[in-house]
Amino acid sequence: MEHVSVDEPDPTARTADVQAGLTDPLDLADVAMNYYELAPGQSLSGGLHTHMAQEEIFYVLEGTATFETPEETVEVGADEAIRFAPGEYQEGTNEGDERLRVLALGAPQAQGETRALFPCENCGADYHVVDIGAESMTLVCPDCGEEIAL
Repeated sequence: MEHVSVDEPDPTARTADVQAGLTDPLDLADVAMNYYELAPGQSLSGGLHTHMAQEEIFYVLEGTATFETPEETVEVGADEAIRFAPGEYQEGTNEGDERLRVLALGAPQAQGETRALFPCENCGADYHVVDIGAESMTLVCPDCGEEIAL
């Protein structure tokens, strides 16, 4: 049995005030699990993105999350959940005035290729996310090899 608290922030978090990766501390084998707390205006991911091999489920514990896809925007309130299929672009944000607390699950645990809905200026293909650091993100175009750091 494994037990972990979500009270310790993740030092690699880029967008949320509190981000607790629960996958490793719980020794999860098949699913990824993360806990987030966002102040008004913050994002779960920092932009529209998708995981090509992983479905994602977000369960809102407190507040209201606004999820954007290329086709629509959906508000998800406390005690509600939303699912995104592998390859479905999405971004979750806190557009409200209250703190947002969210539990995120992904299966399978391995995300596979992550793509950002951010077209390459050279050829128009969606960039692939190759590295996410505490202060930056590196994207590489799969078609022409163009690399950018954000």
